[in-house]
Amino acid sequence: MAARFVYWMNVSIDLLIERAGGEHSDLGGPDWLLIDEQLHRDFNARARGLSMMVQGRIVFELMDPFWPNARNDRSLPDYLREYGAIWTDIPKVLVSRTRTTAEHNTRIFGGGADGAPDAIAQLADLKAETNGDIGVGGATVATQLLEAGLLDELLLFTHPAILGSGRPLFDSIGHKEFEPVLLDLLEQNRFDSGVTMHRYAIR
Repeated sequence: MAARFVYWMNVSIDLLIERAGGEHSDLGGPDWLLIDEQLHRDFNARARGLSMMVQGRIVFELMDPFWPNARNDRSLPDYLREYGAIWTDIPKVLVSRTRTTAEHNTRIFGGGADGAPDAIAQLADLKAETNGDIGVGGATVATQLLEAGLLDELLLFTHPAILGSGRPLFDSIGHKEFEPVLLDLLEQNRFDSGVTMHRYAIR
């Protein structure tokens, strides 16, 4: 049985993932993200159930070194230390054309020099060889998986904010023959902060 690629992202009401580049660099991110203890514990439980994570370079470099350091930082709440341990220990794939090394149980697909194997082809092989859910972080990687017909689910945490402009959930689709993608709602939930979660299967 093949694994499933699950694109996991925090979004605004207008389906933007950031208003300006680099705004997620601080703990907690920008003001429009309402990530409290209740929501983070849900993140932890879901991340613990993943068999692997696939992340683009920007997302990976936001996570490292903060989360590896957080797991042993006693000044942080236990649920943040817990997520730090989960992220550090879980097998990861970094999709990058420029990075050649990465720590914390991480492989690199598509990196190095010209002639490196195509990352999406490598991810297709990974999906066929792996079981369970593989979390996907990063709009570029998710868009490429969607175009290739490899993306299986969306896990969206929608925050009650309208950003108006910024980075969308998906990049522009690069070919004219792309057809609308239909979704089936699998799960939904509402958190005390007003954040809602919707999990969709891609038909």
